[in-house]
Amino acid sequence: MSVSDLPKVELHLHHEGAAPPEFIRQLAFEKKADLSRVFDERGGYAFENFVHFLQVYEAATSVLKTPEDYARLTRAVLEQSAANGVIYCETFLSPDFCGGGDVAAWREYLAAIQEAADRAEAEWGVILRGIVTPVRHFGPEQAKRTALCAAETAGDWIVGLGMGGDEGKGHQGDFAYAFDMAREAGLRLTTHAGEFGGPESVWEAIRDLNVERIGHGVRAIEDPKLVAELVARQITLEVCPGSNVVLGLYPSFAAHPIQRLREAGVRVTVSTDDPPFFHTTMRREYDMLAEAFGWEEDDFRAINLTAAEAAFCDEDTRARIKKKLESN
Repeated sequence: MSVSDLPKVELHLHHEGAAPPEFIRQLAFEKKADLSRVFDERGGYAFENFVHFLQVYEAATSVLKTPEDYARLTRAVLEQSAANGVIYCETFLSPDFCGGGDVAAWREYLAAIQEAADRAEAEWGVILRGIVTPVRHFGPEQAKRTALCAAETAGDWIVGLGMGGDEGKGHQGDFAYAFDMAREAGLRLTTHAGEFGGPESVWEAIRDLNVERIGHGVRAIEDPKLVAELVARQITLEVCPGSNVVLGLYPSFAAHPIQRLREAGVRVTVSTDDPPFFHTTMRREYDMLAEAFGWEEDDFRAINLTAAEAAFCDEDTRARIKKKLESN
């Protein structure tokens, strides 16, 4: 068996960011929307840097206008996940894009997403759960409205809150109110940090938001005290190596710090972030990591077990995931 054939647990996937370009082009055609500047000459997403990526992301998302659009998107995303051997996935969903931050509208979008996910699970066996996502560059006040949507729909399917967006806007602590609201609703917490924000952004996430997972977090390697803190607190990193390489954080997989973080005792997992934007898949991530670091089946099995243990799902679902991992 190739390592890329192993069953996989993915904890860091942006729902709109996982949309196949052909799916977005079809929606744009149906809605008579001009998204020509979103794509390159080969039909893929076109962007020049991280800020431009965020702009292209939001432009592509603009054609997703109805609950039915999101149901179709969910099926397209999960078809790709299943083809890559993913058995469990947590996806970042933003009520800002699904109903404009209104709780009633968000419920309608969420119902459509869940129904599509249930059908996909029955057909392909991939389990999906949602993490509601405030968009950092939309500001703290909007994040409060997003957190309210999360709190009002918290349960076995909406399992967490996790902030994305531009790390250069404000500080993690600016969003403490939204994270406290989610925590009180029983949601688990993660946030993007340690990507473009550097080690200090990870310190902020730990100190000011008290999260149990960090999206990316790889810049922690630059601060030995921070690495030790991650180990002591058993904080899990949602590492997306292919994304980090494409966005220029590291020149290659071989230069990526995931191996050094793992050797230091940090709990690391592997995800794709926004796979079509970064020309990757879960299979490619595994193949590239195996090539760069000589990782074998046992290494990936250990990483998937870490991911299963760090997943925000209920214990019955976690047991199902582990059973699938152990049976292969």
